[in-house]
Amino acid sequence: MNNILKYPGKELALFDQAKFWRKYVYLLTKKFFGKNILEVGAGIGSFTSNYYKEDSNITLTELDQNNIEILRKKFANKKNILIENKFTNKFEKKFDTIIYMSVLEHIEHDVSEINIALSKLESQGYLIILVPAHNYMYSQFDKEIGHFKRYEIDFFQNLKFNNSKIIKCFMTDTMGWILYYLNKIFYKNEKYPSKLKIFLWDKLFVPFTIILDFLTLYKMGKNIIVIIRKN
Repeated sequence: MNNILKYPGKELALFDQAKFWRKYVYLLTKKFFGKNILEVGAGIGSFTSNYYKEDSNITLTELDQNNIEILRKKFANKKNILIENKFTNKFEKKFDTIIYMSVLEHIEHDVSEINIALSKLESQGYLIILVPAHNYMYSQFDKEIGHFKRYEIDFFQNLKFNNSKIIKCFMTDTMGWILYYLNKIFYKNEKYPSKLKIFLWDKLFVPFTIILDFLTLYKMGKNIIVIIRKN
């Protein structure tokens, strides 16, 4: 049975140009990637190319029909990429890596989704999550693209697992956090950032973010990265 849903946002193509940011996120998480990977909510495959390797088996799951068609065209020649229209709980096989890149915030029952993902992990496998930080930053933009909420570090730290453990939970995108306040002052009614803003953020400010994240010990930022290992 197909699980076709219409994604409400219009930002996927816009943020597709943020290549430096995605490379940085991958750099922060790459040591936790295995060879048998499930990417939940793959969108238009913007993050996939960062971790793609010919010796990996990659499954991309997506529920929006337009995005599915884009994925099929983009990865038509990649024989080790399988594109599925499935909810996470419908997979019978297990994976050594499951990733949610800016996806969990779109899922209303997020704790349940995390537990489902953990049930689909092999022993010693990793669940890698990137989410937007700070509920006080929730904006019209979040609402427009279907975010149920933004997150705080203690949301993840307070989660209880029987057979899994959070091994990393930290902030990133310090410059994005600073730019949020400037944007709120000068563009408070803006729904979507412009292509120029995305370009400038990615090419000019992400390099500063890399330095500032390090200097602030990954305790400030506009996003949270969480790594959970299954025992």
